[in-house]
Amino acid sequence: MTRVKICGIKEETHALVAARAGADFFGLIFAPSRRQVTPEKASRIIATVKQDGHSLQAVGVFVNRPAPEMNEVASTCGLDRVQLSGDEPWEHCLEIDRPLIKVVRVSRTQGPEEISDLLAQGEEILKGRQHVYLLEPRMPGRYGGTGRLLDWKLAQQMASRFPIILAGGLTPENVARAIRNVAPWGVDVSSGVEVDGVKHAARIRAFINAVRRADADR
Repeated sequence: MTRVKICGIKEETHALVAARAGADFFGLIFAPSRRQVTPEKASRIIATVKQDGHSLQAVGVFVNRPAPEMNEVASTCGLDRVQLSGDEPWEHCLEIDRPLIKVVRVSRTQGPEEISDLLAQGEEILKGRQHVYLLEPRMPGRYGGTGRLLDWKLAQQMASRFPIILAGGLTPENVARAIRNVAPWGVDVSSGVEVDGVKHAARIRAFINAVRRADADR
């Protein structure tokens, strides 16, 4: 089963839509972004989801922050996982208390050998730690939310060897094709389920339904 992560949640209502539609994770962004939430707001969103009886996991998204700060926010808010979306070295991951999602940003000049070597290095360092990798396109000065498609052929080569969450330019309209081509561990979406920069309930449901249909057809 392909895991689904709806990222950039800012409101309780959208978290509940994702939960009730069958998402596996929802992302709360603590880095500077138009989707950024405070720890207080994140705590309220997480509490609302749990009170509604759902088990989907809350993922805190950070960029280049000290490990003690991330661990404190994770503990205070009740995060299930921490996502490192910056330029953090692999060793930095070992200081995080929660299970990890480590973002690997891929430029158009990088080939599969280079990315594979990088992920293999991560596997060696993170051995024994619960972790997955999120692959997304690299854009100068941007940490996530590019809306640009990743090279699916390269992503498929990585997904055949490593636990990969595919991100970048996914929408309800193309996610089934992405799953057929890449067969990732999971998929991540943010802007693809928004209308005018705001999460849209119908698009969240459509995205998750498209993933589940694609899984059923495999």
